[in-house]
Amino acid sequence: MTRTIIDLHVLQSVPPSNLNRDDTGTPKTAVYGGVRRARVSSQAWKRATRTSFHDLLDPSELGVRTKRVAELLADRIHELDPSIPQTEAWDLAAETVQNATGSKIEVPKRRGGTAKNGDEEPAAAPESKYLMFLSARQLDGLAELAVEGRDDIKTFFKDKDTKARAKQIANARHSVDIALFGRMVADGADINVDAATQVAHALSVHQVENESDYYTAVDDHKEREDDDLGAGMIGTVEFNSATLYRYAALDVDRLSDNLGKGLRDDEPLTEPVRRAVEAFVEGFITSMPTGKVNTFGNHTLPDAVVVKIRSSRPISFVSAFEEPCKQGPDGGGFVQEAAARLARYVPEIEDAYGVADDARTWVLRVGKNTEPLSALGTQVSLPELVNAVGEEVAGRQEQQR
Repeated sequence: MTRTIIDLHVLQSVPPSNLNRDDTGTPKTAVYGGVRRARVSSQAWKRATRTSFHDLLDPSELGVRTKRVAELLADRIHELDPSIPQTEAWDLAAETVQNATGSKIEVPKRRGGTAKNGDEEPAAAPESKYLMFLSARQLDGLAELAVEGRDDIKTFFKDKDTKARAKQIANARHSVDIALFGRMVADGADINVDAATQVAHALSVHQVENESDYYTAVDDHKEREDDDLGAGMIGTVEFNSATLYRYAALDVDRLSDNLGKGLRDDEPLTEPVRRAVEAFVEGFITSMPTGKVNTFGNHTLPDAVVVKIRSSRPISFVSAFEEPCKQGPDGGGFVQEAAARLARYVPEIEDAYGVADDARTWVLRVGKNTEPLSALGTQVSLPELVNAVGEEVAGRQEQQR
């Protein structure tokens, strides 16, 4: 069966920054091609992409990932029935989530009970032991179920059919972000969602060396001009700068399956998938992890983007940079060689493996250094790219019906 796979390849230059740091505060790196490269983890860029959806999609199409799921659900329960007290709403929510997901929902040991001074601490909402990812529509459905069983919630869920309803609600009408990035419920594997996207760790196309910035802060309020002539605070922050190769693949067919139970009756069957694809394409291209962004202000956009829609399997072009890029012939940066490498490598590997005719290709690029990439596909702006990919996906989905 013909598949629909979207490959996104991005070249992006980032000035001094610390987008994604390890436990010591050092920018993450990796050895590739025998040299040290700058690295931004896939998790960091997936988080940035998912955050961008708040500007691209309606809140009803998104989910929430939190340990405080009972508190979140209790708010919806209270909206449905304002007469339910807060603590009762927490109990209803905890019991409902527990039956829907199989996960224990309890008041954290650090909260509630008696304080050291003998006073009773404020009541605390129950929490899950790990992050729980539920869509807005799932939370709404579970809230309705909780209100239905308000009179005796524990007895209510002893009924097998009721418990099955809870699980069905938690496993239907998935949000766009759950459908794209998946969901793992450790205590309820039957409601896990396999991700439709794969995001690679971003790697610099060249060798990097981390650097340190020594900074000082001055105390603005001193009693005398000669009082403590030294700095009020000193420290260091590590950083690097890099031209990154970023890659992501999206399995549109799996995305369609994940969203299938959440289709709306008032729109074409292809529309939810199209909307999710367009949000992912735009979000992945334009997003940026926020690590140390206030310190470095590293708000760049990609120098070049190549998007391919395939019918077979995803293909990363990171091997084009296994040998690290050198600076341009005029002593400039790395974008020129990176674009030339990519422009040569793509047709070579596609011809070698017989997949040259398997893909439609669009190119979004900026500046003369990326000009070699023009030959790879149709040149477009970002709005044109998002619309073109959306139309192609919708057309393919329509053909498969």
